[in-house]
Amino acid sequence: MRDAATRVVKRYLNDLNGTQCRDLHALMLRQVEKPVLEEALKFCNGNLTRAAELLGITRATLRKKLDEYGIVH
Repeated sequence: MRDAATRVVKRYLNDLNGTQCRDLHALMLRQVEKPVLEEALKFCNGNLTRAAELLGITRATLRKKLDEYGIVH
């Protein structure tokens, strides 16, 4: 995963072609977090408790994040 993230960040920065970038960290988190949540839910067959354990977060935090991203649970 680290290598993939490195490639993506390098490509993104290169594609900016001199355009200024702000909040790269927040941008990356937003882009990655939603699919991670979705895949964890799929892997756990929609079980929020198991998905939260898999992700290492509380069930309440998981529910909050799902709501933020508009992921049906």
